[in-house]
Amino acid sequence: MSNVLSLFSAIKAFIFDIDGVMTDGNVHVLETGEHFRTFYIRDGYALEKAREANFQLCVITGGSHPGVKKRLENLKFQHIYFGLGGKDKLETYLELLPKLGVKENEILYMGDDMADLKVLSRPDILSTCPADAIPELHQVVKYVSPFNGGRGAVRDVIEKVLKLQGKWA
Repeated sequence: MSNVLSLFSAIKAFIFDIDGVMTDGNVHVLETGEHFRTFYIRDGYALEKAREANFQLCVITGGSHPGVKKRLENLKFQHIYFGLGGKDKLETYLELLPKLGVKENEILYMGDDMADLKVLSRPDILSTCPADAIPELHQVVKYVSPFNGGRGAVRDVIEKVLKLQGKWA
């Protein structure tokens, strides 16, 4: 773990998937047909702390639910890649990379499913996943959070970074 922890100390930007990472992956459907997802408040607290400490917050997701986008905007994410409509996440990541102005070893990416595999396989990023991510990702990532998606995995990685950098109050 000490080798992995040294990777956390270099991070300047966080990139997250939504469903299965920032949420538990469940989609609730109302009688009206409207969908909603549940976000974990402790993850939100860590995201606010990261933003206050001037980290870049980014999302790359295939989803396009307006309520989710509003949550991300309320959390003041600087980069939101939303509703990819089948577009490859790696292609989107490569578009985002120059906008971040950081090296790949300064990026932490957390994903949970096959759509994240190409990005998580990049050798220089700090690749992470929640405990309940698919087994294929557990074999590829550098760090598996002991917490599930939507239940503290996001807070886990942010807190590690901020504590190692002396920015967690």
